[in-house]
Amino acid sequence: MGRAIGIDLGTTNSCMAFVDEQGEANVIINAEGGRTTPSVVARTADGEYLTGAVARRQAATNPTDTLFSVKRLMGQRFDDRSAQETIARYPFRVERAPNGDAWVRLGGEPMAPPEVAAMILQKLKSDAEHYLGEDVTDAVITVPAYFDDAQRNATKAAGEIAGLNVRRIINEPTAAALAYGMDTAIAQSDQPAAPMHLAVYDLGGGTFDISILRLDSGVVDVVATSGDAFLGGDDFDALIVEHLLDDFRRDAGIDLAADPAALTRVKEAAETAKRELSTTQTARVNLPYITADQTGAKHLECELTREQLDEWAADLVQATIEPCERALSDAQLSPSDIDQVALIGGQTRMPLVQEVVRRYFGREPSRSVNPDEVVAVGAALQGGIMGGDVEQALLLLDVTSQTLGTSTIGDVFSPIIERNTSIPTSQSESYVTVADNQTAMQIDILQGESPTASANRELGVFMLSGLRPAPAGEVSAEVTFSLDADGILSARAYDADTGAEAQITLEDAVGLTGAQIEEMTQKAERRRQESGQAR
Repeated sequence: MGRAIGIDLGTTNSCMAFVDEQGEANVIINAEGGRTTPSVVARTADGEYLTGAVARRQAATNPTDTLFSVKRLMGQRFDDRSAQETIARYPFRVERAPNGDAWVRLGGEPMAPPEVAAMILQKLKSDAEHYLGEDVTDAVITVPAYFDDAQRNATKAAGEIAGLNVRRIINEPTAAALAYGMDTAIAQSDQPAAPMHLAVYDLGGGTFDISILRLDSGVVDVVATSGDAFLGGDDFDALIVEHLLDDFRRDAGIDLAADPAALTRVKEAAETAKRELSTTQTARVNLPYITADQTGAKHLECELTREQLDEWAADLVQATIEPCERALSDAQLSPSDIDQVALIGGQTRMPLVQEVVRRYFGREPSRSVNPDEVVAVGAALQGGIMGGDVEQALLLLDVTSQTLGTSTIGDVFSPIIERNTSIPTSQSESYVTVADNQTAMQIDILQGESPTASANRELGVFMLSGLRPAPAGEVSAEVTFSLDADGILSARAYDADTGAEAQITLEDAVGLTGAQIEEMTQKAERRRQESGQAR
């Protein structure tokens, strides 16, 4: 078994790391000399596919065929909020796939989000092979802790399409905890009187997660996690874009949102200004020749202040506190019980975010590691532990972030695996027939927290047939849900009376089929060969 690299497949940027011969994790430098790679894919007018920094650089001149933030569409339906927000914010096309999923169009070709993510992973794989001087076949890939089953399956499919053996899907906060060296902290604590508690606050480009971990006698136990799958750095960028567009519309009478090239330039300027305002009090936006009318060329020039951005973004930052409260409540802890707060994700560089976290937890958050790299480093360490290259000085126990269950009569949600249950796990419940002479039972697999079944997300449906005809309530079947270490679900229903059995693996029930993944893998290999010939 070769060594597995760790990959943080990010919304805005991706990062990769490896474990060296001394058991130390190191960030892999990409082909452009960077420690992170923009998660951007493009197709040029002559049919060439671009990935990373080179794709990002040409976005303003090729806005409709440059894809950003595709991670937000992973495992999503076209009618989901994330797809609709992407349509509103970006000039590229998002459309409904035949199965209802959200797909994108690149150079006139419809593509599933995992296929786009695979192009990013292929570049990371190629750059890692060049950097390490050896073939890279295995990887540990991270996902937000609040990713549901469909999103995890989509991420795993992206790795397969890219030609990677995905050894493990690991939650980003869990990977960060590894990188923070909690084993060292435990080793330095000689028989601690009480467990240590760590809060990992992860505000990245597309999602927010909060995880509460307990460290006790060499065991790192994720006791609770919560988050918001629709809150991240993209939303902060969108606020700045909105104000810039409004000001320009008021001053020049022109709506730049209708011009894809201009909108892309405004978005790039907004992100740059946001980054600058993390270290300075003012940032200058200067976009000459942004458009023109009958009076001549128009320029977008203005100055933004940190005070303005803090005012615009106050509600977004405050929205991260509710998940923190929910996670602490599930863990039966209060903010004062937290011994250390770790910040990860690029958006945590914003001073307002740091101040809100400081006030809520009552302590200075730790910034001892690079928030853009810590997740990839932790993933590499996990790969090293699995491959025997890193001594396992501590045991990691992760949890599922959302409740899994089924629907019962009256549109009632019946939980089978509660949120924050340690994984891997297997849980069972018994259900009875609801009609006389009922010979089949439909099991709807749902994920969510609402007591109303239809308000939760449907992950899959399967049928248990061959039940014995009998009066309602006399025949029962045992339904078992099993979550593996990647957080991927399988379900089984069994009737002991007749021996009837049915089962389903959600890997096959949601998103891409095995045949589609194989077809996309072959297409990805052809694109790689064609790009090599073109170069």
